[in-house]
Amino acid sequence: MIYQGSALSVVKRSDGIAMLTFDLQDESINKLSSTVIAQLREAIDALDTERGITGLVIASAKDVFIVGADITEFHALFAKGEDYLVDMNQQVHALFNRIEDLPFPTVTAINGLALGGGFEVTLTTDFRVMADSAQVGLPETKLGILPGWGGCVRLSRLTGADNAIEWIAAGSQNGANQALKIAAVDAVVPGERLEAAALDILARANDGELDYRARRAEKTGPLKLNAIEQMMVFETAKGYVAGKAGPHYPAPIEAIKVIQKGAGENRERAQAIEAKVFAKLALSDVCYNLVGLFLNDQLVKKKGSQYERKAAPVNRAAVLGAGIMGGGIAYQSAYKGTPILMKDINEEAVQLGLKEARKLLAKQVERGKLTTEQMAEALSNIRPTLSYGDFGEVDLIVEAVVENSKIKDAVLTEVEGQVGENTILTSNTSTISINRLAQNLKRPENFCGMHFFNPVHRMPLVEVIRGEKTSDAALAATVAYARKMGKTPIVVNDCPGFLVNRVLFPYFGGFSFLVEQGADFEHVDKVMEKFGWPMGPAYLLDVVGMDTAVHANEVMAEGFPERMARDEKTVIQVMYENGRLGQKNGKGFYRYEEDKKGKPRKVSDEQARALAGEVAVAKREFEDDEIVARMMVPLCMESVRCLEDGIVGSPAEADMALIYGIGFPPFRGGALRYIDAMGVAEFVALAERLAEELGPLYAPTRRLREMAANGERFYSADATSSHNPA
Repeated sequence: MIYQGSALSVVKRSDGIAMLTFDLQDESINKLSSTVIAQLREAIDALDTERGITGLVIASAKDVFIVGADITEFHALFAKGEDYLVDMNQQVHALFNRIEDLPFPTVTAINGLALGGGFEVTLTTDFRVMADSAQVGLPETKLGILPGWGGCVRLSRLTGADNAIEWIAAGSQNGANQALKIAAVDAVVPGERLEAAALDILARANDGELDYRARRAEKTGPLKLNAIEQMMVFETAKGYVAGKAGPHYPAPIEAIKVIQKGAGENRERAQAIEAKVFAKLALSDVCYNLVGLFLNDQLVKKKGSQYERKAAPVNRAAVLGAGIMGGGIAYQSAYKGTPILMKDINEEAVQLGLKEARKLLAKQVERGKLTTEQMAEALSNIRPTLSYGDFGEVDLIVEAVVENSKIKDAVLTEVEGQVGENTILTSNTSTISINRLAQNLKRPENFCGMHFFNPVHRMPLVEVIRGEKTSDAALAATVAYARKMGKTPIVVNDCPGFLVNRVLFPYFGGFSFLVEQGADFEHVDKVMEKFGWPMGPAYLLDVVGMDTAVHANEVMAEGFPERMARDEKTVIQVMYENGRLGQKNGKGFYRYEEDKKGKPRKVSDEQARALAGEVAVAKREFEDDEIVARMMVPLCMESVRCLEDGIVGSPAEADMALIYGIGFPPFRGGALRYIDAMGVAEFVALAERLAEELGPLYAPTRRLREMAANGERFYSADATSSHNPA
């Protein structure tokens, strides 16, 4: 034994080969925390003093190699400032360079996931051999930073700048064959042959068959590109990546610039450039929020897995109501391996649902995600029916009929009589109270809400709504089924609109106020899209459907009359009354024409402008900042109220629900993190000012005023935890 730590060990074999093995104690994965980096330094110190070593294999004792740096440390580390971060990265560079400069050949055996810093460790060795099931990548740009431990420098020299840019800018995970194709690894073998293949490479290097010194010279020298080649590679890439990433995500472009600036430099000078830009990005708001988003997502997944551990298995499901939504739910269940019955009262609806599922599966075949055989197998998992014949065998049912409480009540009470005593009933409702729907059920403890978002195959969120009588067993089974479908479930308590729609409709309320006071709705859309929303409020209303919006707004007004009821007709009601339902009938705030791919393309419509003008009591210009404030304050305030009312369990879950459910700009971190970024006191002052003019929809709560007075935040200063201010 050359070295033994709690995270890694180094053993010398009889043939002189040293085996450095990562195996972080009390963890299911390996990650590069500050402690692990310190132990790696000690291990390399030990290797430096050991005599008779003929080669080094770096490996993992776990199912993964190394999943990357310990992201839970990021906020606290980044808070130490730019000089600290540059120095920290330079110290890691020095350590990794020592591995690269060891006086014998080195190889990494990549047995599983090697991401971020974990992949950067593999790039320090002369060779890499990869299990055919493993994946590698540098996902740092998804956190608003760039690979800061040599990834930009080494990968570009190994694979060529164009391949490195593609991997780093996209932040993608890549399979073994992709890695071999671009020379990111030297060999791909079945997992059981990984160690033997690594040892074989070292033997060939020691015999002179493989020139490991030439490989090092390639990695430590300048990129082999002349001036014209550099201009073509880098300028083309910057234009393409800027269009893909958009203006709010600077990291991909900065990564390209780092590779470009370091292209003509040796290893150390190129690494210094990388370390400097990493530190600059790490101190940005975008990075802070995206790291916070990752931590929130981990918390949501952890809560989901806690429910899952207590859940009875859902081996067969059913959906009531076919059509587009039912077909989408059936597709998602079947695609992820849970057989599902799809029932409707008429054959035409059933066929529509099957058509939707078939279309979505065919798209997966086109993208290469499924073979035709796998598509056929998934389709066979969907069993259409007009009767309840086999419902006695079903573990969980999703009711997805029209959003009408009387119809849903009739369907739920009917199906309850056709299933076993332990079958879980759920309702895919966007607004109707779960407690109300449970009133006529014989087993309300087996009932909860399961709110999917449209389109089902794209939207990751499922709101799982707990009613007053919902049992823990029903909740656990529903959460487990949602996770099995590949969705992110967030458990919320019952109230009008639940969490997401309850928060969304005050946002639409802010939009209505703006139009009534003379704002141009197309300009409002442009401002909010520039702010970071995937579509502005008018466009979003067209996608949601004006009939759906009017119905949901009535539910909200009934539930929260003091701030959501309106005496005057809103612009949304006016559009609805004039038959402008949005995309579903080709006209709403915009008119819709089919593009070349058959998708709806919005164009301006003078009739819509005229109708909006009818509700305007004034004609005035609004500054962009004022539009943002009038739109965002009511949304953020309702998020605060949901947290205070116990509708959602934590700021993390509230923020993730908005990002996954309605496309809240991820780089802003969510509504509650947005308030933190502004400062709670500043937000309260803004809300109070707007409430004086616009009413209670904008008014801060008593508790939020207390938070402002006490200097409190929704997330702790190091942002690794969050608290419920209720």
